[in-house]
Amino acid sequence: MPAVLFTASTWSHIAHFHRPYLRAFHALGWQVHAACGGASLPIPEADACFDIPFEKKMTAPANFRAQARLRALMAEHRYDLVITHTSLAAFFTRLAAASVRHRPAVVNVAHGYLFDDETSFLKKNVLVSAERLTASQTDLLLTMNNYDTRFARRYRLGRRVEQIPGMGVDFSRFPAVSPQERLALRREHGINADAFVLLYAAEFSPRKSQATLLRAMPLLPQRVVLALPGQGALLDECRRLAEDLGVGDRVIFPCYCAAMAPWYALADCAVSASRSEGLPFNIMEAMYASLPVVATAVKGHTDLVTPGQTGFLFPYGDEAAFAGAIEELLAEPDRTAAMGRAAAQAAEPYELSRVLPQVMELYLSAVQ
Repeated sequence: MPAVLFTASTWSHIAHFHRPYLRAFHALGWQVHAACGGASLPIPEADACFDIPFEKKMTAPANFRAQARLRALMAEHRYDLVITHTSLAAFFTRLAAASVRHRPAVVNVAHGYLFDDETSFLKKNVLVSAERLTASQTDLLLTMNNYDTRFARRYRLGRRVEQIPGMGVDFSRFPAVSPQERLALRREHGINADAFVLLYAAEFSPRKSQATLLRAMPLLPQRVVLALPGQGALLDECRRLAEDLGVGDRVIFPCYCAAMAPWYALADCAVSASRSEGLPFNIMEAMYASLPVVATAVKGHTDLVTPGQTGFLFPYGDEAAFAGAIEELLAEPDRTAAMGRAAAQAAEPYELSRVLPQVMELYLSAVQ
């Protein structure tokens, strides 16, 4: 029986994005193992799960113990295929594979390199060096946006580089909502019927840059409401900033939301202030829900949003430009609705049922 090992820095990554692929390997008769760090989560599709002591800091001693543990797993189970996700886990998984006598085929799925042309020279050089060091152990590299694909091919970060439309989104979780249901959802959260609701679901971190949107709120009319579902280190800081700016009554902090469908249903526009992305699920989900998108002009966003057709792009950190784009949507409601319909059509190629066969074919090609 062929065997595959999935690795990632956290169990939540596998749980949220890759369980359909574990099921697909099972359906083909493969034995499926997973090895991750962080808080454990049930992965019923895996025949075996192994906790790996990954730590965020690259040079942490625990990461080298993680490398040794991964090497021992590969030597013991003689996997036919290893599929690795997230930058940290991908680096140490490939280092481990390099020293295995019977090395399995290795696929690295790049969910978005943490650098672009605006990244500082030192940071970019460190990150690129790590990718180049492990490129020889990467039989297949799967990228998700045009920038990463061009970069990976230019610097030969894998023996073979292919671009995929993300991992696929299960849009069945976002059923159509009637106008009456939409109003009921707004009442439930204390939002007026005539409010124009901006939605940004993201972790509160420096890269996600919620502060940019908060600083833009005083520039926008009173009927504009900003909803920021999510958790993270900067949540309390952003709450204080909203109060300091005098917009606390127009900003909603729902914290973690297991079910995002109601928020897409009550919103008028999806927004993002992120510094960089791979191919963001939150934007694809919002587009499918017929929301126009106003997002930073960074990789990942530029792959999804067509300015003037499905939304607008604005320079990272430019709250005035963001506010100007929202004003355009407010001024032309018919055009805004048309953008939402176009966004829903543009999201269709990212449906899980379409993407999964493409990705599985590439996975299996690595061992043929």
